[in-house]
Amino acid sequence: MYALVDCNSFYVSCERLFEPGLKNRPVVVLSNNDGCIISLSKEAKDLGIKMGTPIYKCLPLLESAGGSIFSSNYTLYGDLSSRVMNTLSAFAPEIEIYSIDEAFLNLKGIREPLSDYGRSIKEIIVQHTGIPVSVGIAPTKTLAKAANHHAKRNSGVSILRTGEEISQFLAEFDVAHIWGIGRQYADLLRKHGINTALKLTEKDDAWIKKKLTIVGLRMVYELRGKACLNLEKDIPPKKTICSSRSFGKLITEKGELMQAISQYASRAAQKLREQRCSASALTLFIATNPFKDGPQYSNAATALFNTAENYSPAFINAARSLLNRIYMPGYNYKKAGIILADIIPDSSKQYDLFSSHENIEKQGNISRVMDSINTRYGRNAINVCTGGFNNGWEMRREYLSPAYTSDFKQLKVVG
Repeated sequence: MYALVDCNSFYVSCERLFEPGLKNRPVVVLSNNDGCIISLSKEAKDLGIKMGTPIYKCLPLLESAGGSIFSSNYTLYGDLSSRVMNTLSAFAPEIEIYSIDEAFLNLKGIREPLSDYGRSIKEIIVQHTGIPVSVGIAPTKTLAKAANHHAKRNSGVSILRTGEEISQFLAEFDVAHIWGIGRQYADLLRKHGINTALKLTEKDDAWIKKKLTIVGLRMVYELRGKACLNLEKDIPPKKTICSSRSFGKLITEKGELMQAISQYASRAAQKLREQRCSASALTLFIATNPFKDGPQYSNAATALFNTAENYSPAFINAARSLLNRIYMPGYNYKKAGIILADIIPDSSKQYDLFSSHENIEKQGNISRVMDSINTRYGRNAINVCTGGFNNGWEMRREYLSPAYTSDFKQLKVVG
């Protein structure tokens, strides 16, 4: 049996954890630059607000209903996610962290009644972290995902055991809610009279493979109760890493662009080190806003390294050199980014005859110290000077909550 544990409206739950007065009130969390809604409470949904809606369209409605708005606080969410996952790891011999707010557990060998076990997971996660979760338990990962969907709308724990129980459940489960079925596939299936998960499981395998590919066929096997998807305990390293943002304001000065790309290069390097890899190619791109009237310009350039790198200053120097090549004055720049490619594991990295092992060791020590400080105290707690300090170009976050768990100056005061 597998369990899928999913945090309920995770970003909203993180904000409510430190502001109890937000309970039972409409709450929304916004995307980068405070653009669109990416998380919302049940109370906000009851107002008719939809995921992905631009905030300006529903601002009057939220204000009239006494709702609250928050900018994305990824430092806070990441820290609380780690606490949830660390707590979950004690409940099963194997765990797959599927996303920032979801994890699969392999319940093999669990002798306690699964209904009690599911409730224990739910209660202890709340006790240890304050984050409410839903638990779906079933013989396969796909069924566990479906059971979790049901749990969110009921008691918080849902279990599918027998074939008859599964069939009854799938007969009422909308095909659009199946894990792996997107909008286009859902429309396709409905055109063929398939509107429930049970009807999909009754179709011929050859037809399913033709319409949904081999991936879809495996999904249907899982819906029938045959496990085809194992837990992915080891996340494979990314083949490319991108660090980019739209600016909070339009940039015209080259110096501000230099600051931005320095920070992006440093962040990309940290992501690379987190998966213990190095990269041999760095691409820089800059662009104006294509949705605004006025002169338009975009360009990109690539730098290659003789030896694969993951040292922040090396990437920053390369990015600054590339910017000197492609920057054009007289334009209002809206976005820039760094892309790292040709990524290999550090264990496979080869140095040339002229590499200084003393410098390599020194750079590695510097990187480890910086990463440790930024992990503990929040992103950019320590940074390379070229990234600047007072950056008006950073993404707009007018509704940002404090860094409650990673900054002593922003600890919640009680009393």
